[in-house]
Amino acid sequence: MVSRRVVSIIILASTATVANADNHDTGSLVNVTSAEEVEWGYLNPLRGVLSPGAADLWGDRTSGSATGMLVRFKKGFESPPHIHNITYRGVVIEGMMHNDDPSAAKMWMPPGSFWTQPAGEDHTTAANGETNLIYLEIDSGPYLVQPSDEQFDNGERPLNLHADNVVWLKKSDLHTIKADNVQVTHVWGSTADMGGSMIKLGAGFEGELLTDASEFRAVVIGGEVSYDARDLEEPKILKAGSYLESIGHYTHHLANSGDGEVTLYIRTNTRYSVQ
Repeated sequence: MVSRRVVSIIILASTATVANADNHDTGSLVNVTSAEEVEWGYLNPLRGVLSPGAADLWGDRTSGSATGMLVRFKKGFESPPHIHNITYRGVVIEGMMHNDDPSAAKMWMPPGSFWTQPAGEDHTTAANGETNLIYLEIDSGPYLVQPSDEQFDNGERPLNLHADNVVWLKKSDLHTIKADNVQVTHVWGSTADMGGSMIKLGAGFEGELLTDASEFRAVVIGGEVSYDARDLEEPKILKAGSYLESIGHYTHHLANSGDGEVTLYIRTNTRYSVQ
């Protein structure tokens, strides 16, 4: 097995044009789910309370579809060595998480950290916060846990990106960021195809995120944001673990009235603009 290392990533987005916000949005708001509205079950229902909790935000982890889910762990949780049949990505929302080869020393990743776990690679997962919550994403399913003796090399290599090593880009670095107190980092894929990024909205931010993607999904990773859109009757407060989804040309109105930053993870198949 290849030992993973903490690395920094910079993926510079090229110039792109996203339609300006106006009163002619042709897309639609598919879903807005606050953290309080998430319906929880078990990652492994057969283990009941011994299993981590899990909740699909979109997709269905038991089918062949791409899926994004929340997974929560109790303090002191540590899995036995195991593999998965598919590759997944994880973003830490709360607590301290470790994910690495069974023989690796613990490297606790705080909120805002990101990792990838290739299909077939032997590993363990552990949690050390009072509360531990992650967003986990797969490009196809089902999501299965399998024994280590079935491990295989799918050609991918794992990544642990500690929050302290994330490189954030600002307005002067990207043509699609037009607000002064917004930062972006790209964590996987391509900005011209399906990819994942995180954005930070500074304290006092009030503006718009514009997209014309056929797939746009966002999860609140940290902080609390007031969200409004054409299809809502009134603004909605979205805390960490909340989710929103749109298709087509659409304008998302975001406001951070708190003293800290708000972090969103975004999965989309085209570029977006923040202004």
